[in-house]
Amino acid sequence: MSDNLRGALWMLLAMMCFACEDVLFKIITQEVSPGLALMVFGVLGMAIFAGMSRRAGEAVFHAQTLRPRLMIRSGFEIAGRLFFALALAYTPLSSTAAILQAAPLVVTFGAVLVFGEVVGWRRWTAMSVGLVGVLLILQPTPSAFRLDALFAVVATIGFAARDLATRAAPPSVSRWQLGTLGFLVLLIAGGLLVLVGGDAVTVPSPFTAGLLLTETIIGVIAYTALTLAMKTGEVSVVSPFRYSRLLVALLFAVFLFGERPGVWTLAGAALIVASGTYTLLRNGRTVKAGAPDALL
Repeated sequence: MSDNLRGALWMLLAMMCFACEDVLFKIITQEVSPGLALMVFGVLGMAIFAGMSRRAGEAVFHAQTLRPRLMIRSGFEIAGRLFFALALAYTPLSSTAAILQAAPLVVTFGAVLVFGEVVGWRRWTAMSVGLVGVLLILQPTPSAFRLDALFAVVATIGFAARDLATRAAPPSVSRWQLGTLGFLVLLIAGGLLVLVGGDAVTVPSPFTAGLLLTETIIGVIAYTALTLAMKTGEVSVVSPFRYSRLLVALLFAVFLFGERPGVWTLAGAALIVASGTYTLLRNGRTVKAGAPDALL
């Protein structure tokens, strides 16, 4: 099995779990504030990953944790998690999930700038089509634009930058140490939301507490799978498999939350998925033919 195929499979698992995590978070924030939910999620997840590090006989935090590479990664993750929590809590799941699917396009663009990956004009065109899809969902007109939709846009940029930083993380940092750091960032992001928003801290009911524990377990699996995906295959090959998250999220939005995505949301989502799928297929044909991608 090639590294790219392994990376793609890890990405599929991560996206299925993240879609379930999103749904649970949206349900949980109907009772407790997004900030408190993030803080509890962060503490529980950090405890699990720290336990795995100790079980593996390694330090909970790597010596590189406070070095520039991982600090930059943590900063982008704080931004991504903070604004994504706000998007999940206050905007429709269907539009939030659709906008988030632009992350692979941002990651591919970043891979060109940061890692020097070569992308030809056809894939640049595909990314432009994906951007049009995002604009269709946002509908940036005075009558249709929702300011809170920008939460998902900022979250998308934050997550894409985090994934690129994961790729650049020192190889000596294990996936357990990255997970501990990632969930510590969740705790920080949640604390910032509580402080800025001034939300009342309420004790969750036993049912909601159970959902928080379930969300944590699913989140740990998702985070581990995502880290493995980004450290295994090529960024531009693995990233398009993020689109599987949208399909699951739309099903949950319709059947669980009773949302009815509008025609612009569906059209924009279709453009984003089509552009990402083309990027993936084009890369596969290029590799088989041995053609230089810069000419495609």
